[in-house]
Amino acid sequence: MCGIVGYVGKNQAAPILLDGLSKLEYRGYDSAGIAIRDGEKEAEVVKAKGKLINLYEKTNNGNDVKGHCGIGHTRWATHGEPSEINAHPHVSDDMNVVAVHNGIIENYQELKDKLIRKGYELYSETDTEILTKLVDYYYKKYKVGPIDAIAKTMVRVRGTYALAVMFKDYPDEIYVARKDSPLILGVADSDCFLASDVPAILKYTRNVYYIDNLEMARMHDGKIDIYNLDGDIVPKDTTEITWDAEAAEKGGYEHFMMKEIHEQPKIIADTFNSVYKDGKINLSEVGLTDEEMEKIKKIEIVACGSAYHVGMVAQYVIEDLCRVPVRVELASEFRYRKPLLTDEDFVIAISQSGETEDTKKAVVEAKELGANTLAIVNVVGSSIAREADNVFYTLAGPEISVATTKAYSAQLIAIYAIAVELGRVKGLIDDAMYKHYIEEIQALPDKIEKIIENKERIQWIANKFAYSKDVFFIGRGLDYAICLEGSLKMKEISYIHSEAYAAGELKHGPIALIDDGILVISCLTQEGLYEKTTSNMTEVKARGAVLLAVTTYGHYNIEDNVNYVTYIPKADEHFMASLAVVPLQLMGYYLSVARGIDVDKPKNLAKSVTVE
Repeated sequence: MCGIVGYVGKNQAAPILLDGLSKLEYRGYDSAGIAIRDGEKEAEVVKAKGKLINLYEKTNNGNDVKGHCGIGHTRWATHGEPSEINAHPHVSDDMNVVAVHNGIIENYQELKDKLIRKGYELYSETDTEILTKLVDYYYKKYKVGPIDAIAKTMVRVRGTYALAVMFKDYPDEIYVARKDSPLILGVADSDCFLASDVPAILKYTRNVYYIDNLEMARMHDGKIDIYNLDGDIVPKDTTEITWDAEAAEKGGYEHFMMKEIHEQPKIIADTFNSVYKDGKINLSEVGLTDEEMEKIKKIEIVACGSAYHVGMVAQYVIEDLCRVPVRVELASEFRYRKPLLTDEDFVIAISQSGETEDTKKAVVEAKELGANTLAIVNVVGSSIAREADNVFYTLAGPEISVATTKAYSAQLIAIYAIAVELGRVKGLIDDAMYKHYIEEIQALPDKIEKIIENKERIQWIANKFAYSKDVFFIGRGLDYAICLEGSLKMKEISYIHSEAYAAGELKHGPIALIDDGILVISCLTQEGLYEKTTSNMTEVKARGAVLLAVTTYGHYNIEDNVNYVTYIPKADEHFMASLAVVPLQLMGYYLSVARGIDVDKPKNLAKSVTVE
């Protein structure tokens, strides 16, 4: 949520900042702004409400704002409505301090009252203006340097922040601070960069610093110094980003979402091959040795959104293959129910960005209770990756579309690998079945390719229901978990109200919602549940529903009971989520396109939810 960029170096800053902000649009925002310093001149601040194109136009693509040092921001409204006044950057009364900030300051009212008593005037409704002027207050009161002024502010503030600050007295420098909000710093030759996510600076540098909580940094003269709260320099090595810069571009596709759907076969193969070595799954680099896995008696999975749906699939797969009890919880609920965990429990946290605030706090709490933790994340060096005891990095590359597709699929593969290896260690999977499961996982990319090749049929069906008001998904077992993700995809990018129900629950209430013409989508990939789910579909059809079935080739008799069918290849039933989800992703995509919606940037949503 929100995006921060910064640059100081030998080039004009404004075009670089605007380019960086454009790479962060997927995070969600309602306004944008930049502040540029040209030597000792007063900083020039330009802000615009709405889309980033408005800021491009106000600055003539950045060409009208001169200077080699600057910060920029795309804002997601928290304190104060979306407006140009509330947009970042914010400034102190005399323009001494200019700042941008991601996060939420919890004690901002208390700080606001303090600043007013000290004679400061406030022009916006934002907590960021309070933060900016608090830095200014300590800078002037104690007559200290930027690092000390920011440190005093950090001690006084409660909440989360990624903060970038420019001072009038230090015209060619940028200062940053971080607590529980993502921030990376990059260096290249004589240039320094900062951003809240990798795509913003990927075309300029691959060498980045990940600063930890309650650390600060000074960017100047082509180098970056990192400090702790005491003002002491903290030695830190750079991390090389291995993503291909082109991975953050559309590559000829109309939308990032469609590009990322097409990338799924490759990222599935890459993610599995990262732990498949010498004919077996090897999780030692993940931190899971045979000895560690033998100790696992219970698994708790915490996640949010689509990652939570991966956890739902994991529950079915792990319990069936490994006979280990699994509980799946929304991270936001886990944190507040006083979970019962011990040092015998194993907690898996799933997050694409590795910055999801609720999931990160769940990991912290699980560790405090003594549980061993594993993070399944897509971003090297992210907060959750650093917090967890062990990490399984998925190799999805940068995912730009707000609606996840390839990251979800990569997370599934990580779960499959863990489940199959855990089952082997537990003595429940013999050599023959172990080989079978590996071959089935390795076959998934080609099968997904075949589904994508037939995407025009999904488009044809989607166009018929472009103006639906309600859609329901039903399934049993693993199919129910798949339906949850399909329903989320539909509602988040097409804005059609959709719900997923366990098919056996229809008679307990949901069937009352069925009216003539309502689309009901059903997944039927589990052979033992096929007939029961078919019976549920017959029930809703009798009440006027229009039926779309997602099932495997061979079940052609389904056509006698439904209006539309999309067939997918067969695979081992444990892994069918990887196949069945693809037509549901495509359905959500084509409905969104047909309704004229911005597929990659749906309203009110952000790619990474970094606040509670």
